[in-house]
Amino acid sequence: MRYFVAVAEELHFGRAATRLHMSQPPLSRAIKQLEADVGALLFTRSPTGVTLTPAGTVLLDEARALLEHADRVRARVSAAAGAATITVGILGDGTDPGASRLAAAYRRTHPGIDIRIRDTDLTDPTCGLRTGLVDVALTRAPFDQTALTVRALRTDPVGVVLRADDPLARRGRLRLAELDDRRWFRFPHGTDPIWQSYWNGGRPREGQVVRAVQECLQAVLWNGTVGLAPLGHDLPPELTVVPLIDMTPSRVVAAWNEGDTNPLIRSFVDIATAAYRH
Repeated sequence: MRYFVAVAEELHFGRAATRLHMSQPPLSRAIKQLEADVGALLFTRSPTGVTLTPAGTVLLDEARALLEHADRVRARVSAAAGAATITVGILGDGTDPGASRLAAAYRRTHPGIDIRIRDTDLTDPTCGLRTGLVDVALTRAPFDQTALTVRALRTDPVGVVLRADDPLARRGRLRLAELDDRRWFRFPHGTDPIWQSYWNGGRPREGQVVRAVQECLQAVLWNGTVGLAPLGHDLPPELTVVPLIDMTPSRVVAAWNEGDTNPLIRSFVDIATAAYRH
């Protein structure tokens, strides 16, 4: 049903697959299986996208109600079992001082809460929000914010990561245009295009495909690849970062599913806002 709602809201299988952080073929198969199960076509397909059939329109209302009910049931069962949990998706550097302050403050405020952490690679900036893997994400913008609520926590300047012996590493600052002839690291096909465009400096790039922070650093170290990173993060001595003067700063944000009224999420976001302000 979550897959169906995503396609119904996006009216495009490719965009829905990106939103769900999955490839398009299994999504198409799932929708065809759903159509077989209900005995009716739910979408009219065309080269430019899809439209809902009358049966699909009816199912969309029902599907949204079913998903809301399922969320309520899960919350009630957890409460009856005495288990209060929140799952937090974290993208990037877990040693960020803001994240450390947030963890300490949340533990003090909610000593009886089971906090589950899901570390995420760079291919999903929402950390699994859209597929229900996490309740709230501590991540970086920009990315597709459809059906999400996002609160900015901090803004970080961005630089280019280079090998220490790279001729450009001696420069005090650089512009993006000075890196146009270099190979960059890229994210896999299907990664959120807004996210990918930002970390590629706003234009298509050629270079190694990576999924994790360590893969990015190793690509620079082994291949002389260049890529972008927020300033202020610890790097191996063989690498350095040079500030980019024409790069839009990176925003640390908290994100959660629009309409989710879980009070633990609200509290998490309020505490995060205070923790990253210091």
